[in-house]
Amino acid sequence: MNRFLFLAADFLSRPPGFYVLVAAMALCTLLVPFGLTNTVTYALSVAAIVITGVVLIQGYRDTAAIHAKLDELIIALAETRNDVVGLEHADPHEIKSKLTQLEEEAQADLSAPH
Repeated sequence: MNRFLFLAADFLSRPPGFYVLVAAMALCTLLVPFGLTNTVTYALSVAAIVITGVVLIQGYRDTAAIHAKLDELIIALAETRNDVVGLEHADPHEIKSKLTQLEEEAQADLSAPH
């Protein structure tokens, strides 16, 4: 199912997929004078849900790619700590705790005489 969703999101997030959705919405709108208002409303609601899903899936993919790139940078730099790699998978309390710790360390480094 995930593969299908990612393929659908990939298609719909590109110009041909967008044009298919616009054409489908235009077709639905043309059906209104024929007394199919409920059908049109339903179809446009489904289209809105599909578009929302595409945006969420694309956002997930972008975020996952950014995390992978950041993890690669953290691992590649010798002076960094690797304990933050994969932090995005932790629970929110653990992330907040680690963020607070990192901010305190950064503040201490700024306050230290150089």
